[in-house]
Amino acid sequence: MARWSAADIPSQKGRSAVVTGTGGLGYETALALARAGGEVVIAGRNPEKGANAVARILREEPLANVTFKQVDLGNLRSIADLGERLRDQRQRLDLLVNNAGVMTPPSRQETQDGFEQQLGANYLGHFALTAHLLPLLRNGQDPRVVTLSSVAARQGAIDFDDLNAAKAYKTMAAYSQSKLACLMFAFELQRRSEAGQWGVTSIAAHPGIARTDLLHNAPGRWSGAGLARSLLWFLFQPAARGALPTLFAATSREAKPGGYYGPDRLGETRGHPAPARIPPQALDGAAAQRLWRYSEALTGAPFG
Repeated sequence: MARWSAADIPSQKGRSAVVTGTGGLGYETALALARAGGEVVIAGRNPEKGANAVARILREEPLANVTFKQVDLGNLRSIADLGERLRDQRQRLDLLVNNAGVMTPPSRQETQDGFEQQLGANYLGHFALTAHLLPLLRNGQDPRVVTLSSVAARQGAIDFDDLNAAKAYKTMAAYSQSKLACLMFAFELQRRSEAGQWGVTSIAAHPGIARTDLLHNAPGRWSGAGLARSLLWFLFQPAARGALPTLFAATSREAKPGGYYGPDRLGETRGHPAPARIPPQALDGAAAQRLWRYSEALTGAPFG
C-alpha cells in the first residue's frame, strides 16, 4: 500500500454508499467515491450544508450520482426514520462510512435522547445507524462498514460507571472515550459479522490531524483549540489527505476485515494510509461485548 492515494481507488461503478457528515472528511470522502463512479448519499443534520455539499460535488463532477438525506445523529428517532426511508427506497447498500462527529464542546451538552453529546453523536448514533442499515448492507456487494476513530482513542477509557459523564465531565476525556468506543465497535462488529455470517466487513480508520472545522464548530473559533486550528493551520494536513485512510478502508482490496488504518508519518498524524497502532484497551473483548450490550440497551437498535 506504499503511498496509496485517491488515484488508487478502484472503480465504484455499481456500488452505493452512505457517508455521514456534510463537510471536511465527510465531504472529501463523498467526493472521492463519486469521482470513482459510486452512488453516494450524504447524510447530515443541516439541509443547507447538505445541499451545499451536493452542489460542490456536482461542480467538481457534473455527472456525479450524489444526493443528501437528513439525519440527526443525536436523535434516535431521526436515525430510525432515515433507516426506514432508505429501506423503503432501495434493496441493498454496499458501503456505510460512519464519519460525522462532534469534538470537545467546552461544557457538557446532551443529545435529544439525553446522552452526553460526544458519546451520543460520535458513537451511539452511528451504532444505531449501522443497525438500521444492516439489512441493506447484508444484501450488498462486498459490503463494508468503515467507522472513524481518532488518535485520541489512545488516551480513551470506557467508564461503565459514568458513560454519559453525568458525574464528572472533562471534554477531552469524553471525546477520547467516544472515539475508543467507535474503534471497539468496529472490531466487535467484525467479530459478530463473522459469528453470525452477516457477510459484512467492518474496518476502522482515523485521519491523523486534519484541517477540518471540528475545532471551530464545537470548542469555538475563539477557544484555545479553535485559535490553534486557525493560526497553526500548517500543522494540520488537508482534509482530502486526512480522508485517505477512510477511503483505503472503504475501497481497497488490501484493506483487511477488522483492520485499523491511519496516516503513516509523524506518530500517525499525517501521511499516506497504513495499518494504525491499536490501543491495548481497544482489544479487550469482554469490554467490547459489555459496551455492545449497553449500546443496544441505550439505543434500542435492532441488530440481528
